[in-house]
Amino acid sequence: MSIEFPGQARRLLALALLSLALPALLSGCGSAPEAPPPSAEAGTIRQVPEGELIGFIAPSGAQVWRGLPYAAPPTGDLRWRAPRAPQAWERRREALTFGAACPQIASPLGGAPDDVMGQIWGDEDCLFLNVYAPGEAQAGDALPVMVWIHGGGNSSGHSGFYDGAKLAQAESVVVVTVNYRLGPLGWFHHPALGGESAEDRSGNYGTLDLIAALRWVQTRIDAFGGDPTKVTIFGESAGGTNISSLLVAPSARGLFRGAIEQSGGHGSVSLAEASHLTDDPEPGMDGSSGEVALTLLAQGESSCDRACAKARLAEANPEALGQRLRDLTVAELFALYGTDVLGPNNPAVLRDGAVLPETPFLEHFADPTRSAPVPMIFGTNRDESKIFMAFDPSQVTRAFGLPLWPKDADRYNLMAEYSARAWKLRGVDEPARRRREAGLPVWTYRWDWDEQGRRLGLNVTELLGAAHGLEIPFVFNHFDVGSQSGLLYHEDNAEGRARLARQMMGYWASFARDLDPGTGGGLGPRWLPFEDGSGAGHLRLDTAPGPEMTSVAETLEGLLADLAADPRLDSAAARCAVLGNAFRYDQGDALETGRSLLGCEG
Repeated sequence: MSIEFPGQARRLLALALLSLALPALLSGCGSAPEAPPPSAEAGTIRQVPEGELIGFIAPSGAQVWRGLPYAAPPTGDLRWRAPRAPQAWERRREALTFGAACPQIASPLGGAPDDVMGQIWGDEDCLFLNVYAPGEAQAGDALPVMVWIHGGGNSSGHSGFYDGAKLAQAESVVVVTVNYRLGPLGWFHHPALGGESAEDRSGNYGTLDLIAALRWVQTRIDAFGGDPTKVTIFGESAGGTNISSLLVAPSARGLFRGAIEQSGGHGSVSLAEASHLTDDPEPGMDGSSGEVALTLLAQGESSCDRACAKARLAEANPEALGQRLRDLTVAELFALYGTDVLGPNNPAVLRDGAVLPETPFLEHFADPTRSAPVPMIFGTNRDESKIFMAFDPSQVTRAFGLPLWPKDADRYNLMAEYSARAWKLRGVDEPARRRREAGLPVWTYRWDWDEQGRRLGLNVTELLGAAHGLEIPFVFNHFDVGSQSGLLYHEDNAEGRARLARQMMGYWASFARDLDPGTGGGLGPRWLPFEDGSGAGHLRLDTAPGPEMTSVAETLEGLLADLAADPRLDSAAARCAVLGNAFRYDQGDALETGRSLLGCEG
């Protein structure tokens, strides 16, 4: 549900994740008992290289196959190795239940069961995907394929939280949802781990999992009615950031022909940041593999300080250290990162120079020889950061862990406005301009739906509005997001959101089908391409008056000029506070430029 969470942002998200579970508990409406597995249907028998499969028919009429392994279990000696080929099975495989989630700290917005919240959840044997196809689809039908990459800060989430059945059935597409390794099991580079290949040594195991899943789609999706030459990848938040990484990954070339980034980004870290110590001449990050190794080597002796651990590291046999890391249980590995309620705060998406380039991804977007030359859609939500701000005690009055109302509603909305504009700038308009420079088709949107109203005494529209991640159920027309569903999606807003969901599915599927969202199958106005010069070509998605074309392209210069002249801010300190909140996820040139222009200190 997020892109990159430095410091305070991770803490606010942790409060959000824990607190969103409370309304269900207070009202006695926690998750329903787990439903029994569906019954296998003979018409869903399929053959793939590993063996025979049988799935089931969803209530929507779609055919569904769950828990299909696309790679061998990344356990034992295969921990921190590139994914290997999936293993064959002898008997017909009943693909009726989801495979295990990848290890993570369970959270409600990651789709974990209520009874494991805050605990380690999942299993290292987790490289599974799920396939949803229209009810009448048969092998060789050559339908468009849409591969969903879930978000969750690359530290949480799982493919089973997203039900592609309605999207597949309504739009005659094949939908695939994918698990990939998370946290330090997905991104961890340390010289002691060795490896036979550059991919094994890269540290980008979560990225390599996604590439392996796309290769599985290329060689097997025709058995389910999909066309391997018509693959679109789409994802939200960290899923969008991972799409940016796939655009610039040489080994992902040719595996997809279109991409949709929902509230994504293009953040990445260098190998030095990912592996060096924090006090090295070229310093690493707090959660670097080097720091983790120091913590491990200091264990077992309370008097072993940092100098002691460094001495042990200097004397350590690399092969033995690598084996010691592989021998750790998941709980022991996670514990090396401290007690953050979100789990390990490890660097993710590494510029290793093999799987991914050594230079920032955005620099590649304007060059079709250095990034996949595919049409794209980029979009954000109008109130992205409210999901974090709603649980910030400096901005919201709370009781029993729940947000009640903003302490200053005008300031709250102003902070959210500039934060969302900054997110749109870096997540939509900057990459869209780069793609246009390369002569590539690109479309952009902003999602504005905010019809939650009041629930359980909370003004959810005011607190969250069109916040980060809330658009995802509209893309799938699936509004069961766990025990917090009733706060967001209910009878009072059912009619409007059903119409908007149908329109959004139409646009997304039309793009997958034709590489042009068009009119969403006749359900909305024509979505015009992004044009940097005029700022035109930006679709606003909402129920009233409905989807409409707007001209709201952002530039850093324009955003900072508006902030400097905003009459709602009466001091330099107030403007600098808004700036810091807006660029809290971007500690680079944009923030420094704004500080200089506004005369901010520090």
